[in-house]
This record gives sequence, C-alpha cells and structure tokens, in this order.
Amino acid sequence: MSDTTALLKTPLYALHLELGAKMVPFAGYEMPVNYPGGIIAEHKHCRDSAALFDVSHMGQLRLVGEDAARALETLVPVDVVDLPVGKQRYALFTNTSGGILDDLMITRREGDLFVIVNAACKEADTRHLVTHIGHRCTVQPLPDRALLALQGPKAVTALRRLNPEVAKLTFMTGMHAHIAGADCFVTRSGYTGEDGFEISVPALKAEALARALLALPEVKPAGLGARDTLRLEAGLCLYGHDINDTTTPVEAGLTWAIQKVRRPGGARAGGYPGASVVEGQLAHGASHKRVGLLGLERVPVREGATIVDAKGHKLGHVTSGTLSPSVNQPIAMAYLASNHALPHHEVYAEVRGKRQPMRVTTMPFAPHRYFRG
Repeated sequence: MSDTTALLKTPLYALHLELGAKMVPFAGYEMPVNYPGGIIAEHKHCRDSAALFDVSHMGQLRLVGEDAARALETLVPVDVVDLPVGKQRYALFTNTSGGILDDLMITRREGDLFVIVNAACKEADTRHLVTHIGHRCTVQPLPDRALLALQGPKAVTALRRLNPEVAKLTFMTGMHAHIAGADCFVTRSGYTGEDGFEISVPALKAEALARALLALPEVKPAGLGARDTLRLEAGLCLYGHDINDTTTPVEAGLTWAIQKVRRPGGARAGGYPGASVVEGQLAHGASHKRVGLLGLERVPVREGATIVDAKGHKLGHVTSGTLSPSVNQPIAMAYLASNHALPHHEVYAEVRGKRQPMRVTTMPFAPHRYFRG
C-alpha cells in the first residue's frame, strides 16, 4: 500500500504531523516511524523515563456472553476459563498444522473478554472469531477506540498524576479509569520490556489524552522505529517476522504461554486447532527453534540473513535484527536447527558476502523491568 491516499489514519494523525513525525506505511496505516530527535533518542528515553506510542492501528474487540471464555479456548492453547476478572494473558491463535495465525492479549473484565490483536491481522482475526465461535458469543470489534502505550520506568510517575488509582495495577492486570476527561480501560503491560501501560480510549478523546500525557515532564513521543528496537531487546516476537502461520508455539519458544491445564494430562488439554502437532512437539521437541543471537563484531545483521556453521552449512535464518542501543552490540532473533540452538554456540551470519560471527544467547537481551508488585 505505497499509495498514501489509500492508507488509514489513526485519531492522532494530525498530532503526529504537528510533532514533526516522519510518517511511513505500516499495516495499512500511515504511522510515525520517528520524531525529529530520532529513533535512538526515543529508545533511550523509553528505557530511562517514559515514552508515548500511538498503537491505535491495533485491533480491539469484545467477546460477550457466558460461554465466551470456553468458546475462545477452542481457538487458543491458553487457559482462558480460569482467568480472573482484572487479569490479562498472552495468547496465540493456531491453525490446523499448529502454526500461529496471530498473537493476542486477553483481559477478563466484568461482563466481557477484552481482546487486542495485531493490526495486519485484525480483519482476518475477526472473521476467524465470528466463523468459529460467533454462535457461542458476541464478537464485537471496537473501531471507535484508540490505543496509546505509555512505556518506561517513569510511566507510573506520569500517569498517576492524571489518575492515582492506576498505580495499584501490577503487570498483566487491568482496570477502568477516568483519565484526562475520558473513560479508559488501562492495562499494566506493553511491548518494550519496561514497566508501562496500554490505554484504550474513545477515539474522539484520544488526542486530548495524548496531549495531557505529553504535557507531563517525563513523557516524550516515540514511533515505530523505537518500538521495534525496544521489543527486540526484550526478546518479544513481531508477528509476520518472528512468528507466522508456519511456526508453532514450540518452535517459537512460546510454550510458557501454554498453561498446565491445557497441556497433555491437564483438565482441558487440547481442543484447539493443531493441538496434536503442538502436543507432539511438547513431548518430543521441534526440529528447529527461535533463539537470540549476539553479534561478536559491530556489523548489524538484518532480517533474512542466512545463518551457517563454520563449514558454511545452512542452519537457519534471521527473523529480526538490529544494532542494539542498550546492549551496544548487534542482536538478532533467528530460527536454528535444534542441535545448534544451544547457548554460547557460535554461528555465522552471511552479510553482503561475508560471514559475521554470532553467539547463541538467552533472551531477553535487555532485562525485563515489569512491575509485579
């Protein structure tokens, strides 16, 4: 969608232009990649203070009905039924071969399940939900709501000035809150590895809320560029790059998201698309898996680079890569043959005809600093 006239705009579009953002096409929207200070400055400000991201391109939905949780469990390998009110959980839509159709966030609220899905997948996800569980619960998209992410160690300092109650939230919990004149739903979560909040707000109130947040001394705007480097340092997957419909949760290293009750022997094991494939890999392992790679020289290794061993035999490929502002080394995520996906194992990335040495490492590359209370 290179024709900008065809791109959608978020409710903060005019504010981005006012702030001097460089706009780029992303998931069908015109989005800010960075502001005049640049990606590195925005990245560091998020790690040190508080950064405000516009993530209104994401899909927001409600699932309503007494059977909603059990219905949703038929599409994800995750425990939704036992999720308490006010708690949030990471989940995955799978297909019949165990591949990941999308990753999503589910929060149980009084009277509904609040679901956030990826921008590029939201129409397909909505169809998926309506087709498979629309007869068991009401699937209600929320296109009239925007989504803001306030991320960083001083996010709570800033947001509590507008509503002190939000400071009571801990990581992966949510609440309704009145902020800057708007009725919002706030979760203490995010995509940066830092403490922070995601704020669902009526679209018509989004700009006023963003301006109120940006007026706080800790807060500066940040774009997609910093969001990508931050999430990569945090070891978090980007759908369509690090995970897709041909990678399973086991290959992707996301088995922590499959609770015991949904595993073989659990009270509600299986029953989701591709369960036999995923359960087979849980029992016997996968032939390849997602790993972190640390570059031993200062050459950035980008998505698509081939990974080889010392003899030049292909082992896998890079799915995300950057020169990390926090670690100050090249970092990447890659899929490697399982017998090479071992910590401290040395491999080589092919970059412009040269082999760059890299070392398999555990993730995250930069430590998570979530507030768990």
